[in-house]
Amino acid sequence: MLGNALLLALRELRRNVMRSFLTMLGIIIGVASVIILVTLGGGATKQVTEQISSLGSNLMMVAPGKSMGPGQGANSAPFKLADAEAIAREITALRAVAPVASSAVTSVFGNENWSSSVTGTTEAYFDVVNRRIEDGRVFTQSEARSGVAVCVIGETVREKLFGGQDPIGSKIRLGKVSCEVIGLLEAKGQSTMGQDQDDVILMPLRTFQRRVVGNDDVSLIQVSVKDGVSTDKVKMDIGRLMRVRRHLSSNEDDNFSVMDLKEISTMLSGTTRVLTGLLGAVAAVSLLVGGIGIMNIMLVSVTERTREIGTRLAIGALEREVLLQFLVESVVLASFGGLIGIVLALGVSLGLAAVLQIPFVFNATIVVVGFAFSGVIGVVFGYFPASKAARLDPIEALRHE
Repeated sequence: MLGNALLLALRELRRNVMRSFLTMLGIIIGVASVIILVTLGGGATKQVTEQISSLGSNLMMVAPGKSMGPGQGANSAPFKLADAEAIAREITALRAVAPVASSAVTSVFGNENWSSSVTGTTEAYFDVVNRRIEDGRVFTQSEARSGVAVCVIGETVREKLFGGQDPIGSKIRLGKVSCEVIGLLEAKGQSTMGQDQDDVILMPLRTFQRRVVGNDDVSLIQVSVKDGVSTDKVKMDIGRLMRVRRHLSSNEDDNFSVMDLKEISTMLSGTTRVLTGLLGAVAAVSLLVGGIGIMNIMLVSVTERTREIGTRLAIGALEREVLLQFLVESVVLASFGGLIGIVLALGVSLGLAAVLQIPFVFNATIVVVGFAFSGVIGVVFGYFPASKAARLDPIEALRHE
């Protein structure tokens, strides 16, 4: 009986191909939208995790102020180089410690100029944040200690100032400072927050403090923890040390923050997942619209085929057989719409992932759920028209024009 109902349903779909397609359109759009949003959200989450992991192994950041981000430490005293040296000296579980100070400076080479972020740091920075050199070298410990005017530039700075030239050995002007380019960083592209990680110039911290900004402030201390060591314990140890160095009493709150990069990764990934879920829920509303469209067209179909239904009932068809026939038609409509939506979604997701430069993450669960939900929509919204057809009076149905 079910097989015959399926064959009859396919025959009706072929009879009105255009109407069937337009009826499925709501389901197609709904399923495709949900799968696209969830797939792209999964890709964005994976990219966040990978990019944060690429910043360094077991990375922690210590900053003035209670929170990190724009305006951090605005009302708190900045760190000094001695703070970073104290952390490196007294916290034994650390692999490397890199004090950092940054400022936006216009760099000039020949007739070209470019406003870029100049970062003063030590040679440990390259190990802490996992930045590799593509050409040239990093500045040495003696160069960092003596404050020699040397720098390592990112790929974006090279393109803007040097074009196709080899920058190694050339001198650029950073504000009033003439600085020799000794190294070129390996390109990293944009960060999770959309920041160009290659638009950077690195130079020894003492040189930056004395000759670029004219102070001895350190805006951030980046710490790399040894493998196998509990980052929670290190975080607590650093917190205790910094409270002592910043002369905070037991009843005073911290005026600095210690952030484990894993916490940042978890926070950003969680935010991405929540936004993806909300957008997916909004997109799922179109599935309900598609279901209403199916119910509407099935009611029209019942009206158009009233005499056919009356004839079937008159020659002995049972009400449940008529109910099953129209219910199967509704489910077939919705299921075909779901299948087309899945194929469309996967194609669009691949294209958008390439355009947005995020990983394509195939989520089999959402594909199965999308298809199953389209079938459920067919049952829910097809039941009323099907039951209406099954309850028709055979005599009245045969009189219908």
